Parts: sequence; C-alpha cells; structure tokens
Amino acid sequence: MNILALDLGTSSVRGLVLDADARPLPGALARRRVSLVVHDDGTGTLDGPGYLACLVECLDELAAAGHLRDVSLVATSAQWHSVVPLGADGAPLGPVLTWLDTRPVALPGAPGPADPGDFHQRTGTWWHRCYWSMRLPWLREHTGGPIARFAGLAEYVLGELLDAAPMSISQASGTGLLDLRTLDWDAEACALAGSRAEELPELAPARWRGRLRPAYAWRWPQLTDAPWAGPVGDGAASNVGTGCVAPDRVAVTVGTSAAVRLMQRGPAGEELPPLPETLWRYRVDHDHVVTGAAYSSGGNLFAWANRELRLPEGAELDAALARLPPEGRLPVNVRFGGDRPPGLVPAGSGELRGLSFSSSAVDILAGLMRGLCDLVAEDLTVLESTVDKPVEVVLGGGAVAASRWWRSAFAAALAPRPVWHRRNPEVGASGAALVALGRVGDATRLADIGRTDEPASPS
Repeated sequence: MNILALDLGTSSVRGLVLDADARPLPGALARRRVSLVVHDDGTGTLDGPGYLACLVECLDELAAAGHLRDVSLVATSAQWHSVVPLGADGAPLGPVLTWLDTRPVALPGAPGPADPGDFHQRTGTWWHRCYWSMRLPWLREHTGGPIARFAGLAEYVLGELLDAAPMSISQASGTGLLDLRTLDWDAEACALAGSRAEELPELAPARWRGRLRPAYAWRWPQLTDAPWAGPVGDGAASNVGTGCVAPDRVAVTVGTSAAVRLMQRGPAGEELPPLPETLWRYRVDHDHVVTGAAYSSGGNLFAWANRELRLPEGAELDAALARLPPEGRLPVNVRFGGDRPPGLVPAGSGELRGLSFSSSAVDILAGLMRGLCDLVAEDLTVLESTVDKPVEVVLGGGAVAASRWWRSAFAAALAPRPVWHRRNPEVGASGAALVALGRVGDATRLADIGRTDEPASPS
C-alpha cells in the first residue's frame, strides 16, 4: 500500500508518494514553485487557478513516471487561514489571501467580540486580520462582483478535482470561525464575519473520503478508486510528522514560515485545557488539538538574504557559518512580514542593528537565523507553562534540515531542553498521511527512525 501525499504550501506545491509507514519513496516527488505576490502594503496572495495548474502538473509528472500505480489513499497537508471569494459559478473573484496578507482591517463601527477572553477560549483565535471573522467583511468591500461563497485554498483546489470537497475540521479551525469543542461554526464568530450558512463551506464529518471527478479519473486512472482524506492544517500535520503528538514533546518547524506547537488529545465535546492569552489553538482532527505560536519569518529569511546579500554557496556558506558562534553577532528584528496573531505589527517591520564595516553577509544571515530562534524560545516558555512536565524539542521542516548551523543555534537558544531534529524534510506530508491512516499514535515510533540527536548546546 502506497499513499499519495499532497503538500499545498505557500511557496510551492508538492506531490510525493509514501510507503505504508508514511516514509517517502526514493525519487517519487514532484514539485512546482508558485508565485506568491507580496507588496509593501501587506499584500500576500496566490492565484487560485495557477495554483491548481501547478498541482495538476505535479500529478501528471508522478503519473508519467509510474509512481501512482500502487496508490490506495490520498492525504493532504494544506496551509491554514487562506480564503478566496467565489462567484455563483465557483470561479474565484480575486486572488487567494494567504496567512501572509496583513491588509484586512475591521470595518468602521465593527464591535468585536462581546467577551474577547471567552471568544479566544472557544475558537482558539482572536478577532484579527488573519482570520475569517475580519477577512470576510474586508473582502466584501474589496471584491468586484457579488460573492456567492467563500473557500480556503484547499477547498477551492480539491473542489475542482473531486466530486465534493467539504472543509475538514482541521482547516475549519484555522478560519477562526469554529467552536473547537462543539466542532460547529461559532455563532458569534460568524456574526462578526457577517456570514450566512450558505456562504461557508460544508464541514466534513469524521473519516470523510472523496473521489476524483470522472474527467480527472480519466487523466490519472491509477487514482480512480483511491479515496481522498480531508486536508490537515500544515502545522498540525508537521507535529504528527515530527512525532510530536504528546504533551512532553514540542515541535519547532521551519518552512517558509515557522511555528512552535504542542499537541494534546481533545475529543469532540470535551472541555479543553485553558489557553494562554498569547497562544492560538487549532484542530488536528476530531480527537486532537494543537496549541502554539507562529511567525511570518522562517526559511523566507534565508531566501531574502540569499537573493539580496550575495551569500557564498554550498559548502563555502556552511564553512563560513561554522566559524560563527550559534548566538549570532547582530541584534535583529525578523518581522519582515509583520506579526502573526495575536500581534499587529505590520509588514515591513524588520530591522538590522549593530552593523559595522566589518559586518559580512554571513553575519547578517546568522543574525536573522538567531533572531527567529529567540522568538521561538520566548513562546516556548509560555507553551511549557501549560503542561506539568519537562519538554523536549524536535526540529523539523526543510529549512532546518538544510542547515546544521541553524539547528545548533536553536539548540543553544532552547537549552537546557533536549533538542533533536527530524532528517526527513517532508514532515507535513508524512504527518497528513498518518492522520489519514488513523495512526497518530504511531507517529513517535515512526519519527524516531529518522531522528538524529544533537547536543543541547554546541559547547
């Protein structure tokens, strides 16, 4: 049994084939970069039809290479918080707003939640520009033409491919409109969003499965009978993929952006643990929640530095970083893309300080990397306060998998906690597959196979 895993990311879309234990098969990977539109006014959007075309190309490539022959399940890891307005014909009326878009603001006179603390505990979110409670009214003011309904990127893309694409509980929790305990749309959040029931996606039941539309079943006959599981939010999938499924193990994931998260059981209908006022909480599935903090900066810090600073490449860059202490040398503010919730710092707030004529491009890169480590360390302390036992940290994601120095910097910033890293960079795809298989409980054992320990401090 093989699993086709789709990763609907911000900077790329990927399709890869995994074995029955959710481990990537050699060479069975197709990837397309997507064009994220970013402007200084806070714009952070994707083109929906163009994104769908990239996914189709990935599946065509895997099919042509024979990798889809034995696929018996399709799982998806997808970015949280995205939203696109759709017309009556289902076509997008504008670009997809991603988590990176900081333009939405409350409309004049909008009252906000009656009890912000209770709202936060129920939905795991805030009345904030990142969530649909503020995004939908803003989109109505800035979209040409009447909006029939709203969808996330995953629902739009899968709605084109499948016979139906209801919104998974995991994806719904990222909208900020879901009551995390009842697993239904929250009445107050929907009122803030000005949403009628018919404008919101249908919520998928537990263990929902979809099928390809006939036109695409003809295109990829290997997938004709394969069931498609509901998408898992990328952060939740990454926790499972790194084996961080218990309260004593925290995941720090660095992809395009970054996050620190702790996963706990939280079956539908049961009261959830108290949520600190500075942390969010979303759903992994009907039985688990994930709590944490996220940042607009991650691997995109390296991408910016590599583009603008004429960094050395490959082994030369590794050697230059190795000569620097993991504490870094330059004080920085890495909020280039602004704050993620609950912060309100706008895009363009990044800072580099302490520069001299002896400062090099590698010094600046190291300062950026260490700056993110320090943000994570602050929020990890808050996250730890919610559990009554020491935690260990597992690093995951392509950015830390590619940089030994960054892993060492994290180990120094998070000491004295044990810090490990997951060598497989495709933690989101692996995690989504384990959720789809109903094997969340096996995640720690399977992740340990590819886990490499590093010292808690480089010294």
